[in-house]
This record gives sequence, structure tokens and C-alpha cells, in this order.
Amino acid sequence: MLLNSSCDFFKDPTDDQPIARVNEAYLYKRDLEGLVKEGTSKDDSTVIVNNFITKWATQLLLLDGAERNLPEARQIEFDKLVKQYKSDLYSKSYLEALVNRSVDTVINDAEAQLVYETNLATFKLNEDLVKFRYLVLNEKASNNDEIEERFKRFDAEDKNYLDSISIQFKDYWLKDSLWVKKTQMVDRIPVLNAENKSELLKKTNYIQLKDSLNLYLMQIKDVLSQNDLAPLEYVRPTIKQIVVNKRKLELIKTFEKDITKDAIKNKRFEIYN
Repeated sequence: MLLNSSCDFFKDPTDDQPIARVNEAYLYKRDLEGLVKEGTSKDDSTVIVNNFITKWATQLLLLDGAERNLPEARQIEFDKLVKQYKSDLYSKSYLEALVNRSVDTVINDAEAQLVYETNLATFKLNEDLVKFRYLVLNEKASNNDEIEERFKRFDAEDKNYLDSISIQFKDYWLKDSLWVKKTQMVDRIPVLNAENKSELLKKTNYIQLKDSLNLYLMQIKDVLSQNDLAPLEYVRPTIKQIVVNKRKLELIKTFEKDITKDAIKNKRFEIYN
């Protein structure tokens, strides 16, 4: 069935007039509500609606063919799988709602430290990490000397000063207390390349580079290499996920036991000997 226009489909969504039929199954106007987004052109709307109707019909025709031609044993097997899938889907969704409403997601320092120390072998780095700060300045800016001095010293006052004038930097990163993947840093800084990055990116190394327009200042604060032990602060999100997932599993077991006990208590679940 091809339709010249989809506009009439949405005039009266309560109208039970069918718009397509496959054997004893009917498709109604109300089944197309929300299918076409507001502002879609008439031609595009027609294509979207016709494609939907064709797909609907094709699926029903294939299902009808399968029910008439597949062996009965195969159909019984599929029906069991469908029922089991529905049961699993509903049960999982219900349990997730209960667990997410009840689970404690706060991980204190002692818990994080315990998980970290218990699983040290798990927290080996698979790539290099760096702590660094970084500025890109106009090479001819008048206050570059002061900026460079403050950048190298970088006490609390210097950090506040650099933050306050950061609008004049072409690019910057001053959070040198955070571990960052070395690949992310190299991708961000265009003057670093395969030839110089190994030599330049060494612990406590101060780097000043220039090109035709810019002055690049970089201070490497610390470096960790692949297979080094990852710092606790870097893997803390992973630790939190481990702890919360464990709590969720424990809650699921508790809920399942409580549901069964409550059903037995209220005579909704009985086992006959």
C-alpha cells in the first residue's frame, strides 16, 4: 500500500479507521503517532510512512510464513525462548530499579585504599601518564617574561595570576596535579612530534619551544611509564565502579531472598512435597 500523503494520518488519532491490513492484522492511524517529526517535508513524510507500513507488513508476512512452515518443535522452542526473554527482561529491569534506588555509591578513602592494595596487579598501566602544565603565547607579547617566570615558579599566587589572564593564552593547561595520558598531551601540543617527544617528555623537564608565531611553555612535573603501578587517584573511578558493582550484586541477592521469603510468608509461594 503506497500513500500519496501522510498529512491525513494525524488529523484524528482516535479514529479507528485502518490504513493497512495483513491477513487479520490491521495497522491504524494511531500506530503512526510520533513517527514523523515536526517540520518534516510532505515528500519526506510520505517516504517515512510508506517505509514503516512496508516494514510492518513484511514482518507480519514473514511471521505468518514461519508459523505455517517451521516445524512445530522448532516453534515450541522459540516460544519458550520468547517467554524466557520476557521474564529475564522484566525481572532485570525491576531489580535494577530497586538496586539503583537503594545502593550506596559513596566510596570513602579507606575503602578505596583497601581495594587498591588488594588488587595491585590489576592496576598496572597500559600506557604512559604525565603530570604537566602548558601555555601557548603570542611570541611577541609584551609580558611574556613575567608569564614565563610565574609559569616556572608556579606557587599559589602565580597560579592565580595565570588563571586571571588566561584569556590571552592561545591554549593552556594548568592542572598539573592531574595525571593525563601522554598520547592526549602529545595530540594537544603541535610542536611535539615523534622525533622530539621522547627526549622532551622527561620527569621535571622544563620545555620552551617556538615556531613562527607562538611561544610554547611546558613543565613536566611527573611521568609514569607503561607497566608502572597506576596511582590511586587515577584509578579511583575504576575502584568506585568495582565497589558499587559488588554492592549491587549483594543487594540483588538480598532482594531475591527477601521476595521469596515474603511470598512464602503471605502464601503466594508454596512448594508441594
